[in-house]
Amino acid sequence: MRLVKYQALGNDYLVGDDPSLLQALVPILPRLLDRHTGLGADGLLLFDPALMTLRVFNPDGSEAEKSGNGLRIAACHAVLEHGAPDQFEIATRDRVNQVRIQARAGNGIVCEVSMGKADFSPDRWLHLDTAAGVARCRAVDVGNPHCVVFDQPVTVQRCLELGPALEGHPNFLPRRTNVQLVQVVAPDRARIEIWERGAGRTQASGSSAAAVGAILIHLQMCEPSLAVEMEGGVLLVRQDLDGCLFQTGPAQRVYRAEVDLTDFA
Repeated sequence: MRLVKYQALGNDYLVGDDPSLLQALVPILPRLLDRHTGLGADGLLLFDPALMTLRVFNPDGSEAEKSGNGLRIAACHAVLEHGAPDQFEIATRDRVNQVRIQARAGNGIVCEVSMGKADFSPDRWLHLDTAAGVARCRAVDVGNPHCVVFDQPVTVQRCLELGPALEGHPNFLPRRTNVQLVQVVAPDRARIEIWERGAGRTQASGSSAAAVGAILIHLQMCEPSLAVEMEGGVLLVRQDLDGCLFQTGPAQRVYRAEVDLTDFA
């Protein structure tokens, strides 16, 4: 199978163009994506260039509804490998997403992708007991579920403690949730640490940035356009007058590979 690896602010994915291999791929994902014994990545994207559809899979074999960084990576793949124009659409499980290419440079792009409208239900503060302590948080769905945690140190250590405790918290079952620790730095800037459902801590996450931006705008803690800082870099998040979210950032091709799937069976 031909796979292409990309990274978006340090969040890396393998991309395959043959959806018919799904049944063969999912059982071997933990080995294929392992950073020591496999190719190493935060997930697998199955992209259909004919239908312009995208499916997102985590290292544990579970399927995510969408991925913000995955969308930008799929857009980069569509441009570099399939000659896509400056504006097109990519469909994920939840919706059709608009893509606008802003810059092309060698093996990478900068693009804006639409993320849809956020769902804030239940629109209230949650105080959740976990083995790592009580978390004061808000739930938000931007096509996939998120738990945005306030009043906690935005550190790697605290993310590693609270992330897994909240991902599988009874309040978020059966879907589980992505987790972000957030600090508002300025009216147009926030800093986050990220724990991704099914993947663990990651350097960056587009849907996490969009979820945090949506909550901070909703709570009037930030302006309708803000920069979200992550270990891997900065994503720009904005919300239009209709409440639709957009994120802007880079994606870059890392390598191409021909992989014998039986090596990971």
